[in-house]
Amino acid sequence: MTTSQSQRQSRQPSRPRRRSTGRPWPTTPLDAAQRAFDLLVCPPAPLAFDGRGFAGLPNRILPLDELKKLLIADATARPVRDAVWRELVVRARRDGPAWVVAAVGIAVPGLRRMAGLLAKGWPGDSSDRDSELLTGFVDRLRSIDLRETRIAGKLIDAGARAVKAARAREEGADAIRVQATWSLPPQQPWDHPDWVLTRAVAQAVIDPDEYLLIAGTRLDQLALATVADKLGLSVSLAAAWRRKAERRLAEAIRAGELDWVPLVPLTKGSPDPDAGLDLGDDLAVDDSGVLVAAASASR
Repeated sequence: MTTSQSQRQSRQPSRPRRRSTGRPWPTTPLDAAQRAFDLLVCPPAPLAFDGRGFAGLPNRILPLDELKKLLIADATARPVRDAVWRELVVRARRDGPAWVVAAVGIAVPGLRRMAGLLAKGWPGDSSDRDSELLTGFVDRLRSIDLRETRIAGKLIDAGARAVKAARAREEGADAIRVQATWSLPPQQPWDHPDWVLTRAVAQAVIDPDEYLLIAGTRLDQLALATVADKLGLSVSLAAAWRRKAERRLAEAIRAGELDWVPLVPLTKGSPDPDAGLDLGDDLAVDDSGVLVAAASASR
């Protein structure tokens, strides 16, 4: 190297070191899912959704974070949400991991809400619970029937089922399963169809709208048209929802998903939300799989 070259190099200003601006990666599964989604929508090449051709969406290319806000907005109609979610599921199956992350990220608000509902009674670390929730959601992406409605809700329900199954495995040694007959009388509040339906919602067997449909028309004897109008549904759609929900409920009752009894004693005067139900007294399932109310002595 010549003297002149050394002098020119010595006069060149030193290049400043880049400071790391990255935040540490989240330690909880749902926070990590949200961070991964945030990275997908960052410039210079954010993942986007083509809103053209979807009635109810802006007629343009939509950044996924904007699409997420539209899907959780009250003003967005359910058919629009279902149409978009069908496309998201197709993309996740066809176009690879980025769209799986996108689907999970868009569903994070609903997943967080479900995680909160499932927090009570979870025996282990909350990260394990949330991991099961995400695993169930992603597994269901591969198999969900796109002809159904409530696509996002059913994906989240699948995640909740995975959490319930994991909890049952963990607590298997601390619980007994109630069979068809049991000599011990039920713990208060006494067994009642409303409690069966409430537990079915908690188990993600049915959703709150389906609870209202079944309770209103089967237990309170309201006309289907009346309940459908309150939910903003047509009578035919409400009937279809109720029929499918009742079949799922019947299957859950037959499979024993709603009859687990904890061995932990109750505090005096406090009802046990996980008390076992003697389903034969208050509810019956007819040959077509439809739930019907039976004896109502406790009403």
